[in-house]
Amino acid sequence: MGPRRRNLLSYARGRTVELGSGTGLNLGHYPADLDELILTEPEAAMRTRLARRLRSSQLRARVLDASAEQLPFADETVDTVVSTLVLCTVDDPDPVLQEIGRVLRPRGRLLFLEHVRAESPRLAHWQDRLAGPWRRFAEGCHCNRATLELIQACGLALEDVQETSWRGMPPIVRPLITGVATKSDI
Repeated sequence: MGPRRRNLLSYARGRTVELGSGTGLNLGHYPADLDELILTEPEAAMRTRLARRLRSSQLRARVLDASAEQLPFADETVDTVVSTLVLCTVDDPDPVLQEIGRVLRPRGRLLFLEHVRAESPRLAHWQDRLAGPWRRFAEGCHCNRATLELIQACGLALEDVQETSWRGMPPIVRPLITGVATKSDI
């Protein structure tokens, strides 16, 4: 996943907010010339690990206790929002996507790397059958979420989307998308 993260995060610009930063796996992949990097993480234990990893890095960033559903930023004040393996774990992605749209400036970008519902009917069937047990095992992850369609429905324009596979993972979470969605400038 490192090369995928590095490639995706190379598009980050200006004031950048990462949703659900977890333990900081993205830290080594951000460009050094960002105006500001804000790492949000609602879980206290994860924030502790994130802060520890941040201290040992060369990166300047702030860590905030914030959920993706209620970002503590004024309207249209963020240039880039980053979501890596976050939209599958929130209970309801619609309020999160609306919040992303609210904080992004016109022409601001959402950079995303998410596992998604399979296009294969057979694998999608297994994702549906195993969604409940997987959610309990993987701390709320919805392995069968149609995330790309949800991003489109919230009004962001897809610019660059690549479908790929997460090798070494169980088949129900292998289908991945990575890409960029942009807020209109109207």
